[in-house]
Amino acid sequence: MDPVAALEEIAFLLERDRASAYKSKAFRKAADAIRDLEPGQLADRAADGRLRRTAGVGDSTFAVIAQALAGEVPERLADLRAKAGLSPAGAAATGLRAELRGDLHAHTEWSDGTTSLAVMAKAAEAQGLEYLAITDHSPSLRVANGLSAERLAEQQELIEVVQAGMPNLRLLAGIEVDILLDGALDQTPEMLDRLDVVVGSVHSKLRMERAEMTARMLRAIADPHLNVLGHCTGRLVEGSRGTRPQSEFDAEAVFAACAEHDVAVEINSRPERQDPPDGLIAIALDAGCLFSIDSDAHAPGHLSFLELGAARAESNGVPAERIITTWPAERLLEWAGR
Repeated sequence: MDPVAALEEIAFLLERDRASAYKSKAFRKAADAIRDLEPGQLADRAADGRLRRTAGVGDSTFAVIAQALAGEVPERLADLRAKAGLSPAGAAATGLRAELRGDLHAHTEWSDGTTSLAVMAKAAEAQGLEYLAITDHSPSLRVANGLSAERLAEQQELIEVVQAGMPNLRLLAGIEVDILLDGALDQTPEMLDRLDVVVGSVHSKLRMERAEMTARMLRAIADPHLNVLGHCTGRLVEGSRGTRPQSEFDAEAVFAACAEHDVAVEINSRPERQDPPDGLIAIALDAGCLFSIDSDAHAPGHLSFLELGAARAESNGVPAERIITTWPAERLLEWAGR
């Protein structure tokens, strides 16, 4: 087994399990430390003791490398795969998850993600995705280091650089833009015009009165820049941040507007969100809405949450043809550009 791939998969699975960030970073650091070594060089350094003295390689990561060099599935990796419900050899995607081609909601260290844009892109490629939208936060979400128009323009340039080295993955320039209190989108129209995909989410004043929240969301949905309505209720059902009730709004009116303005309703795959609730998915289905199954990944391992979103969509009877992330990239971009 490739030692670098083993180390990166361990980091990925630790992130998926929401382990402490330092644990996954240790395995990524070790992967970076040996990435440029030829297999023969790596084996020689493991045998003569030099690898143990290499910066970034500790006892746990050395054991993984040694077992991988011996042609074994490292014990740490096998244990994590089993904990994730996978066989020791891993498992191929099945069902609706196998039909997903892309993910339109992912964060990097440019805002509140944990890793670089390049690492997120490589993880998406390893997950078998054909495209990934980089959607870091907008400026009003200061706690998440939201991007000003200037920083967003710099990120677009970096996306082009990373894309040049990734022929098998299409990177899309995007944003998770805050829906402000008055329903305006928190980025300049000029910058929104330059993006491939715009996800809009409510992050503030989640306990607004029902009528005010409805009006706020309806104005955002009517903005021609908006493509996807992100985690529409803002609820939290589990996890380290505790729980949070869902926002109150007129779901029939909001989802009718999404259908009218061709805005997809996000099925957010994060286990602590599970947003929208099943009842709201049913209302959106009846309204004729499109859907987008997204990971809302803040670390590479979170991309695997797509399987959870796909399972929820399947259990609620959402047909694949109404899920925009099953579409080829060209069809998606044509739709998003309208």
